[in-house]
Amino acid sequence: MPFPPLPAALTEALTERGYAEPTPVQTAVLQEDGAGRDLLVSAQTGSGKTVAYGLALAPELLGEAERLPQGGAPLALVVAPTRELALQVKAELAWLYARAGGHVVSVVGGMDPGAERRQLARGAHIVVGTPGRMRDHIERGNLRTEALKTVVLDEADEMLDLGFREELEAILDTTPETRRTLLFSATVPKGIEALAKRYQKDALRIAVGSSGAQHGDIEYRGSLVAPHEMERAAVNILRLEDPRIAMVFCATRASVARLHASLTERGFTAVALSGELSQAERTRALQSLRDGRARVCVATDVAARGIDLPDLGLVLHAELPRDAETLLHRSGRTGRAGRKGVSWLVVPHNRRRMAERLFQQAKVRVNEVPAPTAEAVRAKDADRLAVQARELLAEEAEEQDVAVAAGLLDTPKEALAAALVKLLRAPLPAPEELAEQPERRERGERPAREDRGPRDDGPPPQGGAVWFRMDIGRDSNADPKWLLPFLCRRGHVTRNEIGRITILGRETRFEVAPYAAARFAAAIRRPVGGEDGEVRIEPMQRLPAPPRRGPGRPR
Repeated sequence: MPFPPLPAALTEALTERGYAEPTPVQTAVLQEDGAGRDLLVSAQTGSGKTVAYGLALAPELLGEAERLPQGGAPLALVVAPTRELALQVKAELAWLYARAGGHVVSVVGGMDPGAERRQLARGAHIVVGTPGRMRDHIERGNLRTEALKTVVLDEADEMLDLGFREELEAILDTTPETRRTLLFSATVPKGIEALAKRYQKDALRIAVGSSGAQHGDIEYRGSLVAPHEMERAAVNILRLEDPRIAMVFCATRASVARLHASLTERGFTAVALSGELSQAERTRALQSLRDGRARVCVATDVAARGIDLPDLGLVLHAELPRDAETLLHRSGRTGRAGRKGVSWLVVPHNRRRMAERLFQQAKVRVNEVPAPTAEAVRAKDADRLAVQARELLAEEAEEQDVAVAAGLLDTPKEALAAALVKLLRAPLPAPEELAEQPERRERGERPAREDRGPRDDGPPPQGGAVWFRMDIGRDSNADPKWLLPFLCRRGHVTRNEIGRITILGRETRFEVAPYAAARFAAAIRRPVGGEDGEVRIEPMQRLPAPPRRGPGRPR
């Protein structure tokens, strides 16, 4: 279905950008019964809503004219929750109204307020900004509101979550009562309903898509891994998918710094985004992603709010989101405006139940797939390198390259091809070796107990061994292949100091050699960060007294 009749300047801009038909939210906003009315719109992130309200502004901005008059006091305000989103909105509206002579100005925190004041003084048709900075310019008299015809609140629910209610009310209270108010929100909680009731008149309620439906352009995948192999799994997922741009989410700034350093060390071109960066640093990081100098962005949830990268093909959750809303917000960075995307979650075995509850609350279907092995990455590399090599061979060679190649004609063709592949493979980060993933078994086929037999690297502790237990069992895919190195790392013991391991439904019991039990118990009492710290371990019996020192003590 084509776009409805629009001003010629906007139609030309849409055609130039490749917009052949409207998205569902654009169709809904442009319907006849919404013309000139206040709108309360809820739609999925990445649905094309910026262009939707940009087109909805046209009747008030242009009327019957083909071009806008010279800029003066603004005719429209767009309020957005974050600097990044506001700057992206400005860029979208700028190309949409460029042929109509539109002048779009941004006012956002972190930028030079003096430069913004001078831009406003020169006149503007549309002003896009964040709540705090926009309110400040209004109160200082830099931003005049008497000529406003339309106000747009973009991602209104997020602005309320960030505590901007007072700023929004202060802005709206200064605008003419005759204005048109367009309110866009992913969800419509009570706070949004109250805001709409106070500042909108006879608003048309538009809900695009069902809040219970999974985003059709995003494929969700989940991989169960041992807690100590989450970073390695993330590396292999990035290598297997090899997207133009990937965004990797971590829970804390410390995790972002650690993973960014690790990926950079491995050879990935990566940037980090966290709350401690200045606006200039954030802008440089995003620009490096857009121009191809970087391909991976490691970020916290707060730092990634409002970011729109058109070529973002993969969202990787290196650490699980704290709730369903965060899962959907993270995932919504990809699969935008009709493009396909993948949201891949790395799930440690000990948090499987939490992840399942998260998926249920978010109402998304997650395909459980094994974490990519190094062999799988190398096989995918072989296909990609073969295509890349053929593309190079199809290109017309430069004269100087032909001269160099003439000196290699005595070399066997297989050796030359192998050298080309080796050269193409050299910049690629090496995939990581993962522990063998246990086969998934049906619950009815699992035995009541799973005892690990003797090891070939030494006898297990015998006689007087101390039993401990941990709150991970078969239900969390506990397996000796990853439990043993985890216990050694957490308890500061060696493999030979761990005896039998018995895996039950919801817990695992294991032996520790009597001479190492006190040391093990002291180590597990120390606070540990990350996923390891979430596993509870405790002794099941009284610990033996430390051996006395003396000439008779065995060594």
